[in-house]
Amino acid sequence: MTINKELQALKAYSCTDRCVLSVYLNTNPADPDTLKGAWKIHLKSGLKRIGEYLEASDDEQEIKAFEQIKEKIINEIEENAHDLRKGIVIFATANEDLWSVYYVQVPVKTNFYWENHPMTEQLEYMYKAYPEAGIIMPSFGEVRILDTAMGFVRDDLTYKFDPVSEEWREKTKIDAKGRRAIADKSSALEPGYKVNATTFFKGMNTTIEQLRKKRGWREFHVAGEAEMAKAFTDCLKDLPASCIHKNLNNSKSSEVIHQIFEK
Repeated sequence: MTINKELQALKAYSCTDRCVLSVYLNTNPADPDTLKGAWKIHLKSGLKRIGEYLEASDDEQEIKAFEQIKEKIINEIEENAHDLRKGIVIFATANEDLWSVYYVQVPVKTNFYWENHPMTEQLEYMYKAYPEAGIIMPSFGEVRILDTAMGFVRDDLTYKFDPVSEEWREKTKIDAKGRRAIADKSSALEPGYKVNATTFFKGMNTTIEQLRKKRGWREFHVAGEAEMAKAFTDCLKDLPASCIHKNLNNSKSSEVIHQIFEK
């Protein structure tokens, strides 16, 4: 299910009484407010405030439901404490008919809510800024594609042109030693191989359309040296959301996302 569909399901969810705990937690290691694991204090104090509020209301059923959810959320975050990114978003109920967890690579403002429905406004804003998107980086002989959502790379694909069959094929991701294959000079075409650039990339159009449908891309971006980027864009059915004349093929995925979404 795409994040967009998940968002629609969250927005449609509600209960008669307050039963949904929505947690937005900033865990960005580069943020001064979260240095030395300060996010743990923010998590504890945020949940404590809600607990104190419920105790004052003297609703035993509500208090019991909240305590159950609180423990589950604390366990979830503690178990993944060594793999945290910039933030965490969680929506949960005690009866477990709602349990949605997002470890995101985008800025999150810490907030806690106890309501009769998921508080999705901040998640919607994050999704609008960082939707499911493809980042396509064409070069002579190879096309690198990042499948992204919420600032996180879900997959890193490389397609290589075979001059014999004149077809584009997905490059093996893992080599014999279990290492991920990456683009390198040895995989490019020989300098003597001549072809019209737009015609050369034409075979990738179908692949891009299939990826857009399968991965649920709301948009896609193209980045590459001017000639390559323009030629690739010209062969596509639809225009990209942006086209950057900069070779990012050998850049880390985090740097590519920064160049595309955060500049």
